[in-house]
Amino acid sequence: MINDKHNFASLTPDAVLSALESLGLPCDGRLQALNSYENRVYQVGLDDAPPMIAKFYRAARWSDAAILEEHEFVAQLVAAELPIVPATILQSHTLHHFNGFRFALFAKQGGRAPELDSSATLQWLGRFLGRIHAIGATQNYMQRPALDVQSFGVEPSEFLLAHDFIPRDLREVYRGLVTHALDSVRRNFDRAGEVKNLRLHGDCHAGNVLWTDDGPHFVDFDDSRMGPAIQDLWMLLSGDRAEQTRQFADLLSGYEDFYDFNPREMHLLEALRTLRLIHYAAWLAKRWDDAAFPVAFPWFNTPLYWQNRILELREQIALMDEAPLNC
Repeated sequence: MINDKHNFASLTPDAVLSALESLGLPCDGRLQALNSYENRVYQVGLDDAPPMIAKFYRAARWSDAAILEEHEFVAQLVAAELPIVPATILQSHTLHHFNGFRFALFAKQGGRAPELDSSATLQWLGRFLGRIHAIGATQNYMQRPALDVQSFGVEPSEFLLAHDFIPRDLREVYRGLVTHALDSVRRNFDRAGEVKNLRLHGDCHAGNVLWTDDGPHFVDFDDSRMGPAIQDLWMLLSGDRAEQTRQFADLLSGYEDFYDFNPREMHLLEALRTLRLIHYAAWLAKRWDDAAFPVAFPWFNTPLYWQNRILELREQIALMDEAPLNC
């Protein structure tokens, strides 16, 4: 393994093509970089075969065992005839190594963004998420972590404060608000009580759902981990409280055909949203020395960015004090 956590500078087009050719795949020279920053993802043309999607994993983020555990979960879902794009098995393996890089290959899956303002679409998504969770609940991840306050809230906020990303004149304001916000998150977890953690998609926003005439296909389980079921549901919601209530009802009407939803998890919706916002800012900060990030996210780490994060935390604190959405 290459020890440099940002080793993608050496992942040249020739290296990508050579990696696939090392598995006996004859590349035709066509290579298209796809929209991905945590990893590097390419569409690679093949001689006399459809193109494949190659994902090169960021070094030191997941162990080989954790990557394979995700591949095995997806294989379980595919075996249950769920519309998931699995890692391709080549030479008896789904995870491959080449010149210090780890990579996996996937069949190309086309599709469009789902129409999340449609009740029928949300019900359809709910049915598939219910099936995913029914299988996800049958066993636990052993190599992948759980979504919790420490790893998604405390550690990210401490990283931001310790590494001088926040402007000096805003640092103490941010420190006070993030402390308040995390206290509110913990109270909401206490209100929810004991809820079941299961294997999740983990990053189930609309960009990871491809819609075709046959319905949805779920892609990119790279962030899959243990957590409460609502984590895969709330990211499909948008708009004001009334709109989110309607959308959640549509999702749930399909979801509960296959898996029972614990209504106490509604206490976690805004808490999980708050954790994601804190975690996302730290995710950008931790990768800021990856050359792709300043180009892709030029608005990050400006005074206006941190002013907006402070406003966002204030809004989340207020939302976490409100009664949860009805379900």
